[in-house]
Amino acid sequence: MLAEHLGADPVVAKKGGLLHDIGKSVDHEIQGTHPEIGRDIAKKFGLSDEIIAPILHHHDDTPPTLEAIIVKVADAISGSRPGARKDTYENYVQRLEDLEGVALKYNGVEKAYAIQAGREIRVFVHPEKTDDYTSAQLAKDIAKSIEEELKYPGEIKVTLIREKRITEYAR
Repeated sequence: MLAEHLGADPVVAKKGGLLHDIGKSVDHEIQGTHPEIGRDIAKKFGLSDEIIAPILHHHDDTPPTLEAIIVKVADAISGSRPGARKDTYENYVQRLEDLEGVALKYNGVEKAYAIQAGREIRVFVHPEKTDDYTSAQLAKDIAKSIEEELKYPGEIKVTLIREKRITEYAR
């Protein structure tokens, strides 16, 4: 769909996407990186250079074609899906706790919740300790700390919530 939308060759993109990791199937038996091994397999079966390009490029080893960029983007999108990577429950929970921990170390932060399988963090601040300007800067600082301190696929959305509720009763 991306290839069609961007005016690239959808057949090349589909074949490149299907075969881009073919080298992983034998990389434990053959010397070389899986993109190089994949290229050699594709050549052995007479595939065109157009289809070989996404196989070679998805680790930025060669200059890209439009189809190679599309395959790389689709691979990143697919790999960032919750549950796409093998992981233990303990590692998953630890990753979410680490994400929350980055936000909780900042002054004024009351609570932090990693949601959407760690694709987003909601940060609640004390409204009396943090004004609107400081809140905006705090969200940027938390995002920067996440970039520097954690490893994660894709991107993580930081949503900072500063809310003051006032309740009165009429009797």
